Amino acid sequence: MVTSERTSTELAATSVKPKVLDHAYGYDDVAIVPGAVTTNPELVEPTFTLGEQTFAIPILASAMDGVVDPDFAVRISKMGGLGVLNLDGLWAKYEDADAVLQEIASADLEESTRIIQRVYQEPSKEHLIAERIEWIKAQGGTAIVSVNPQNTKRFAPITKEAGVDFLVVAATVTTARHVSRSLKGLQLDELVQQMAGVPILVGNTVDFTATLELMETGIHGVLVGVGPGAACTSREVLGIGMPQVSATIETAYARDVYFERTGRYVPIITDGGIRTGGDVSKSICAGADAVMIGSPFAATEGAPGRGFHWGMATPHAELPRGVRVHVGQKHSLETLLFGPTSKTDGTENLVGALRTSMATCGAQSVKEFHATRMIIAPSIKTEGKIYQMAQTRPAGI
Repeated sequence: MVTSERTSTELAATSVKPKVLDHAYGYDDVAIVPGAVTTNPELVEPTFTLGEQTFAIPILASAMDGVVDPDFAVRISKMGGLGVLNLDGLWAKYEDADAVLQEIASADLEESTRIIQRVYQEPSKEHLIAERIEWIKAQGGTAIVSVNPQNTKRFAPITKEAGVDFLVVAATVTTARHVSRSLKGLQLDELVQQMAGVPILVGNTVDFTATLELMETGIHGVLVGVGPGAACTSREVLGIGMPQVSATIETAYARDVYFERTGRYVPIITDGGIRTGGDVSKSICAGADAVMIGSPFAATEGAPGRGFHWGMATPHAELPRGVRVHVGQKHSLETLLFGPTSKTDGTENLVGALRTSMATCGAQSVKEFHATRMIIAPSIKTEGKIYQMAQTRPAGI
């Protein structure tokens, strides 16, 4: 605020500008607007293409040990989705990873973080990396695995030799430009050449410029989202992030600019913070080609975390940025994805909800849904819903 004529004159004479804050929007801030055309849900095809493969549903399960083990990866593959196995996780560190998962699940909350920090200090083993990939492939599953940037150079050749289908390079934040003391860090363009024939996905990011520069390295997909996950505390510990709808819109814009310039389409995958069918629909409408989900999958029967879920940064020895959360085991994987359901809060039959949302807007494909109008609508979940909120909606939904 200008408080005097002298202050106003001084401001006019300087080239220094104050920091300007943009408004950013999450799922509860926006709504999808139905248009002039509707269609039957049976005609909707929410398929997702990655590399040369097309999948029936645009949903990936997060590369977290409480979510995906080799068996889960096979099960979701056969349902048309993808389950990402974390090669920096327990299944690449221990022959009997299931016993370690039981130890984590059996501890109280305070002790669980210490256990997680301890057990993750064990290094990943090359023979286990190959064995897990080969087992998933032998069972008819799609083998998609995740590594952190520090281990990518060492693990990537092993995954390729084992027959991996897709490789994810993931950290809390990943950029094409990275400053370090290393003489030569991970070069994504070189990785793409080295892994020729294996599509590379990289994440996470929320920014237009960072996304564009990642695509220019030749990668095949981008994960979008910093800190929105239920088990992640990066936003609290580091203060970083961007609400997912705005992050998706900004990175999808980078995808479209890159496509216009090059003719090469690089899918955007919104990763984290998704709880309901409405969140899935808003992500796709905002521009995502697919979504990555963690805690809802962790809450399925037979999930490896036994009703618990923790983030990829929880094991950090000095600054854990995640916490083990209790999500329970509420439903089968089939019910979560396809129903049937009697729940009215949107937490089951995610694919059915997406199909119905797309059909209501007249969109028969994900690309058509991208063109659907969205509005800022902070009252969308509360307007006229006083009785629902009092009687049927669990906290936070």
